Amino acid sequence: MKLKEKIEALGLVYPNPSKPGGSYQSVNIRGNIVYVAIQFPIVNEKYFYQGKLGKEISTEGGYKAMEMCALNVMAQVEEKLGFDLVDGLNHFDAYYVAEGDWDEAPEVVNGASDLFVKILGEAGKHSRAIFGVEKLPRNFCVGLTATFTTQKDHRFKIYNELT
Repeated sequence: MKLKEKIEALGLVYPNPSKPGGSYQSVNIRGNIVYVAIQFPIVNEKYFYQGKLGKEISTEGGYKAMEMCALNVMAQVEEKLGFDLVDGLNHFDAYYVAEGDWDEAPEVVNGASDLFVKILGEAGKHSRAIFGVEKLPRNFCVGLTATFTTQKDHRFKIYNELT
């Protein structure tokens, strides 16, 4: 089953990859490592989950927001590379904005972790880091960056096709 079909089978919307909001690449490949720039809860150019966790956004809403970020990460990789050339997810960094004493970041970030494993299986197992920040662009409550490993025998072909 293809990536889009797996996502839609879970009742989720496969997003169109968003365009970079500045002077950078949304996906950058160096050797056999794929770096994905920060992705936010955006679906087809519409913004979701703006505000602070623990104030405007519940923990459950944050989980869904992080799930959207993970969907956007996968859509970026699929468009720029294709998951047929990906060995697996290595690591991701999750960023969140919260109000006061709110302290449920691991539960929110599980939105991304759970989805990566559901969609990618063993290749979706990963390490992660979670960062509370003062502010994210467009008042988003969460953001996500990720790195993947590609199949070594394709890395130079892939890099040359993207440049």
